[in-house]
Amino acid sequence: MQLRKGDFLYKLVKYNLKIIFAGKFVWFLIAALAVFILFMFQSAWDPTVLNEGVVYTIMLFPSILLIFYPTVFGIQNDEDARILELIFGIPNYRYKVWGFRLLMIYVAVFFILIAFSYLAYWLLCPVESLQIACHLLFPVLFFGNLAFLFSTMTRSGNGTAVLLIICCLSPLFFKSLLNGTMWDVYLNPFEKPDAVHALIWESTVMKNRFFLLIGSIFFMLAGLLNLQNREKFM
Repeated sequence: MQLRKGDFLYKLVKYNLKIIFAGKFVWFLIAALAVFILFMFQSAWDPTVLNEGVVYTIMLFPSILLIFYPTVFGIQNDEDARILELIFGIPNYRYKVWGFRLLMIYVAVFFILIAFSYLAYWLLCPVESLQIACHLLFPVLFFGNLAFLFSTMTRSGNGTAVLLIICCLSPLFFKSLLNGTMWDVYLNPFEKPDAVHALIWESTVMKNRFFLLIGSIFFMLAGLLNLQNREKFM
């Protein structure tokens, strides 16, 4: 029985990984790695102090690239693979499928970010790889679940991509107002402003992470709630 359960879990993980990361994901992975290496070389040539804050900054955009394809095109990939009828044909099966897929996406991206941070450790400067990957996971969850929500609303990968790009770029226009506050989705926890006390900065970072986590949970639950509308997807 234990072997059967293990075999079933292995096949379930393998099948979902094939659906999630098949096709164009490898190109997004290559693009994320290329952008990351480019940013590393630019940082190495700049006359600035290399530290964990710099590594976090140059890893932020590649981390969003990593979750872009599997979360944006997930629903559309199910529709193209003609498995939406199966997913929606079994009661509550769609929640289990997409809950499990999102978990697999974030676990895979987390380990890729650790690999990227180790690359920065050897090529750029010594950093705490696990700590950087953990902090990057908060904006990854935020934008990843937001993309999942948009995909359940539009059922179109291209439409979801446009909405997500707008949401990713919008905070940059208000960077001067949000910079250093708990509402800054791009807050760098490793770059403390000189005029801010360490305890105040630590509190701001904790509030920011809590804000991103709550937003992530809300987006995921809203997306799962949208999956109740079976007629919209069939």
